[in-house]
Amino acid sequence: MKRLLIVLTIATITLSCRNEMPNDFTVFSGEITNIIDDKIILANHDNSERDTIAVSESGKFLDTLKISTGSYLVTYGKIFMRVHLEPASHLNITFDTKDFKNTLNFSGKGAAVNTYLQEKIKRERELMGSFEEFYSLDEVEFKKKANDIKTSMEHFIDDQMNISDDFKKKEIRNIGHEFVAKLLGYERSHSYVIKVPDFKVSADFLPEMTGFDYNNSEDFNFSSSYRRLVSSHFRETAKNISDSENLEEDVAYLKVVSESPNQEIKNKLLFDEAKNGISYTANLEDYYEVYIKASTDIKNNEIITESYHKLRTVAKGMPSPKFFDYENNDGSKTSLEDLKGKYIYVDVWATWCGPCIKEIPSLKRVEKEYHGKNIEFLSVSIDKQSDHGKWKKMIVDENLGGIQVLADNAWESKFVRDYLIMGIPRFILLDPDGNIVTANAPRPSDDKLIDLFNELNI
Repeated sequence: MKRLLIVLTIATITLSCRNEMPNDFTVFSGEITNIIDDKIILANHDNSERDTIAVSESGKFLDTLKISTGSYLVTYGKIFMRVHLEPASHLNITFDTKDFKNTLNFSGKGAAVNTYLQEKIKRERELMGSFEEFYSLDEVEFKKKANDIKTSMEHFIDDQMNISDDFKKKEIRNIGHEFVAKLLGYERSHSYVIKVPDFKVSADFLPEMTGFDYNNSEDFNFSSSYRRLVSSHFRETAKNISDSENLEEDVAYLKVVSESPNQEIKNKLLFDEAKNGISYTANLEDYYEVYIKASTDIKNNEIITESYHKLRTVAKGMPSPKFFDYENNDGSKTSLEDLKGKYIYVDVWATWCGPCIKEIPSLKRVEKEYHGKNIEFLSVSIDKQSDHGKWKKMIVDENLGGIQVLADNAWESKFVRDYLIMGIPRFILLDPDGNIVTANAPRPSDDKLIDLFNELNI
């Protein structure tokens, strides 16, 4: 009897363990034809959940993941797609890299939803036409077409089989949010397409947003369009506060978000802003104070606090981080110490960076205006060593002036990491003693740069 009880107990434990696995884990597997990389990267919308999955030489991959329900970006080489994953599902994907769109196929538990989402993208593109065609429409035609798309998408999700009613309800609300987002984005997009910078929509064009619920956690986690609507609403409010209270706009945004009654949305928006924004703020102390008082997410707070303490080391008046023996385009080696004695305007850039290239004409204009004055213009490229030829070629093609150097390890260069640079272009101004005037100097295209130079009597 005792032995029987032991056997039954072991059996019960075994069965319990087997039953728990599907409730906690998601199985993500597949097979790729014509492999181009040895890994797949899976990440949710704010990168808080991220996994690297190995791809075998035969193109197969499989991983068991403990993740939340939601949309995830799948990155494989230069192939990108979004998938919807849920606990207790097993999604299998197959595709050929040489014909991705026509060979992508889903199977397993979760296939119906993902097949729907891919088909939805295709249908919406067909209904919209090109970006230029869609946003060149006048207000009446645009609103009609946007509403037709909304109606068509609602019918499409309603007709789907093997998709839960819960998903359908969320998706119906998401389609509504997508419609509102199209209308709110029309003014800027139409202005761009018709090349009329000061275009404004009619007073009765925009949807009535009074009473809109900006505190719906379910929609926030499910719908990227809803997240954009919430964030845009808070940014618009912050802009008004910034103007009326003479606050920096980024600090004003954190203050507005901190007043949200929904702690989950508050925490996520605060972190989405601060994880990169803290390295750009002009008022680090106020920025951090507002963030840390409002956020209750311990893990996020540890990340932001670490960034805060690191950024204090590159605050105004602090000695600049150094670099040594960077390759100079003229064939020599250059260290930051070599340039002491004059102000140094540092441009951190790369040949693949569109916004960086856009600043080149303005940078050349400023360099010419300040030629022979008490300032050096230093451009630090963070191109990879494998793109060395592209760096050299662009210097010649664009007739770049100033001092041109190549960082020793791209994004991972110590100089870049010490300044906590998250995006480029990034401009830094140092004084003749090598101390920091500002780690976030105005861009060459910004009139504030010349104002700053004048203040310093450069």
